[in-house]
Amino acid sequence: MTNEMRYLQPGWFTRNIFNRLIGRLAKFGVSMRGSRVLFVKGRKTGVLHSVPVNPLTLDGHRYLVSPRGNTQWSRNLRASGVGELQIGRRREAFSAEEIIKHEDKTDILRAYLRAFKAEVGVFFEGIDANASDDDISRIAPGYPVFEIHAPSLRSAA
Repeated sequence: MTNEMRYLQPGWFTRNIFNRLIGRLAKFGVSMRGSRVLFVKGRKTGVLHSVPVNPLTLDGHRYLVSPRGNTQWSRNLRASGVGELQIGRRREAFSAEEIIKHEDKTDILRAYLRAFKAEVGVFFEGIDANASDDDISRIAPGYPVFEIHAPSLRSAA
């Protein structure tokens, strides 16, 4: 398995207890360190799926990082290019653009580790926010990163 195909499937407790708890809290407007519920359509079924995520804001740009690797939500987002983030009653539609160049992920992954190490540090192969650029670049292929944008409004002209 190449590093780009890396996927750490969540265990029973994470899927059935933790993610559901964080998702329900977010749906009621309670955010755990900025968490949101991501909604994205399945790439094969078209069925809407949800999962809690930790959006990152860095230098005025917003990102979603998949700390478990090439997850189902990252594959679905890659295929559809659009999704929604929910906190409380507020749902925010967005378009997503995957960061393809792994060297462009270095600062994003470092900031993500700085912000969310307690929740996701275990998934980063011993790498933390203080790691060298070379070390972060080495693992970058295993972590899909998407820049998210507000949907553009098309003019009627």
